[in-house]
Amino acid sequence: MENRKSQIIELALRNIREKGYLSFSYDDLAKELGVTKASIHYHFMKKEDLGLAVCTKLKEGLEKSYLNIDQAQINSEDKPWEFISRRANQIGNNEVCPISSLQADYNFLPIAMQESVQQLSQMEIDYLKKLLDVLKEEGKLTHDTGALAALLISSIKGALQYRRVVGEDLYSIVIDQLKLFVNGNDGVRTM
Repeated sequence: MENRKSQIIELALRNIREKGYLSFSYDDLAKELGVTKASIHYHFMKKEDLGLAVCTKLKEGLEKSYLNIDQAQINSEDKPWEFISRRANQIGNNEVCPISSLQADYNFLPIAMQESVQQLSQMEIDYLKKLLDVLKEEGKLTHDTGALAALLISSIKGALQYRRVVGEDLYSIVIDQLKLFVNGNDGVRTM
């Protein structure tokens, strides 16, 4: 039973990354799993329930990524980039970050899901800010860490979107430019 529930959540998450929350139905999931729609409704009465379960899974993934990196024996300067890299590496080249995908559908989501997406969005920024705060405390960063975390997340999410259309090189260039900016180097690498 629990295995089927996990399969449904994973499949919903994949659909969200590939085409968005609004663009799949229980019928789609049932066909992909080879089960009836009723068996999906057994685990998740409404699509909102499934959406909230996906948000919970995303929250757990964010928490795990942050804790693993925060406790890792790597340089504090590398931790923000490792956090970004690990999150980005979970997204295929033809997929969208699931949080970004849910943000795109935000105005059409049920209120409870909107609240979960708000929490996820803030959590992602807050975790990156915490990693940047360590650099500031060590005197290795002078930027406002909250503003910098928002800038980095926004830029990375945009680069991931562009990567789907123009390829991996743009994503790499954006990462390199952000690192130069954070390190106080104003050199610009061209495409």
